Amino acid sequence: MRDSLYLAWQYLLHHRIKSLILILSVAMIVFLPTGLKLVVEQGGEALRQRAEQTPLLVGAKGSSLELTLNALYFSEESPEPIAYSESERVVESGLADAIPMYIRFQSAGFAIVGTSIDYFSFRTSRFAEGRQFATIGECVIGSAVADELDLSVGDKVISSPESVFDLAGVYPLKMKVVGILESSGNADDRAIFTDLKTTWVIQGLAHGHMDMESSEAASSILKKEEGKIVANASVKTYNEITQKNIHSFHFHGSVADFPISSVIAIPTNAKSATLLRGRYLEKDGLVQIVQASEVMEDLLETIASVQVFVLIGLGVAGISACMTMVLVFLLSAQLRQREMLTMKLIGAESGKVAILLSLEIGSILILGSILAILLSVIVAVYGPQIIQSLIL
Repeated sequence: MRDSLYLAWQYLLHHRIKSLILILSVAMIVFLPTGLKLVVEQGGEALRQRAEQTPLLVGAKGSSLELTLNALYFSEESPEPIAYSESERVVESGLADAIPMYIRFQSAGFAIVGTSIDYFSFRTSRFAEGRQFATIGECVIGSAVADELDLSVGDKVISSPESVFDLAGVYPLKMKVVGILESSGNADDRAIFTDLKTTWVIQGLAHGHMDMESSEAASSILKKEEGKIVANASVKTYNEITQKNIHSFHFHGSVADFPISSVIAIPTNAKSATLLRGRYLEKDGLVQIVQASEVMEDLLETIASVQVFVLIGLGVAGISACMTMVLVFLLSAQLRQREMLTMKLIGAESGKVAILLSLEIGSILILGSILAILLSVIVAVYGPQIIQSLIL
């Protein structure tokens, strides 16, 4: 048996390209159905768990899935904004606590999430370094953001402009990193968290400028009349909020009317949740309330139904691949007739040839199966990230 195994191995090494193709074919036949099942199960469980941790979501009427994915995974597809007063409406109901969220802007490809400090306690986030944001212009970053952008506490991140041609004069805002979250394995790792007011500054709903009473601003003043100062376009508009200029930042309009993407509503109990949902049943209303877990279950059911058809397709493809492999082995045996005849002439038993061929085929099947198992382990570990990247 030892000599047969040696000869079989040497044959595979000599025909390494053919052997590698056959091993990869076996691996794919075994891995694809298993890997798909693992991706759906592992990723689905991660999606379900985060949704169950988020009781209710309030947002603009429209796609409940878009609203849920934006609030839970900070997707680029943002729902229509609602007024900040909707967050106050939830609190004033006395039925739930509210965490407002505004997810519209990005920095280096990472979502900037405007929210309150209550978000960190709600998600039970832990800080690897630093602290929570305390004033406008400060931000907290996820572990993946810190690693990929090589950032630490005290560094700065700059918001990305939404358009190259910014006719509104809204400048990118430079924000100071005051905290870094520990890795949690979810969407928070790839987000930049800041105060709602900071996102409103990015949007241009607030701005700060130099003190017009100072000597530095003298050259920018056109005229003074009745206690009012009229300045020209050379007045410096700040794109970084510091301790020196923070008091010069002011908002235009009512904060209650400022935009947010959604509100995470946290009811005190099940009865409060039912009563709160009942307050958003009006047909002509512009705001809806959804239960994140229900939305995610509907999504997972859709994925599961699609999975069945994919598995059927993979099964048919797998059968075809197996038949092709059988044909390859038969043709290979046919081409090796002279080699087998030579082995018999030098004294090899007839059963020895069959054992040699079986070992060659068995080695390919075993190596292909081992490779499929390794790929399945990788998918089991990274399944949640894979399913999230496919959905978002």
